[in-house]
Amino acid sequence: MKAHLLVPMLALCACSQLPSLPMMQQEEPAPSASASPAMIPAAPEVETVTIAPAANARTAEQFDTTSAAERAKAAAPQPGGERSLGSVVVSLGDPSKPGFWLETTLVSAPTEGRVVFPASGKSARVDLLPIEGGGARISLAAMRLIEAPLTDLPTLEVYAGGANS
Repeated sequence: MKAHLLVPMLALCACSQLPSLPMMQQEEPAPSASASPAMIPAAPEVETVTIAPAANARTAEQFDTTSAAERAKAAAPQPGGERSLGSVVVSLGDPSKPGFWLETTLVSAPTEGRVVFPASGKSARVDLLPIEGGGARISLAAMRLIEAPLTDLPTLEVYAGGANS
């Protein structure tokens, strides 16, 4: 019985030797509606952190690891400078590959772009990634953001460019 206690005790001792992790910062409360525009701080740039879904993920919600801030950034309109690449029929890509992306033959090098699902009128800013062969695959996060049915083969309008291109 004493041998069974030895392993957990050693594990606890080993944990005490690990460097301490920084504490998570608490979110500041949102400014009140009565705050003047000069008092409201500018929104920070959204940092995209790629988080792979858990190994036991089974639902679309479990596979889609994007944050609300990442979804809001992807849904924001892309100001000017876009060019239409055409329309493409897409299928759902690898759901374990996080982020907002479209694998397509419409580009020959990775670039920033946007997809529009005409049926919902919604769009998403995505990374356009080249692939060989036919067809196109879109990320789960992008498909959910534009409200395209996950089990269909929707036709999307694809645009390249924008403010950062």
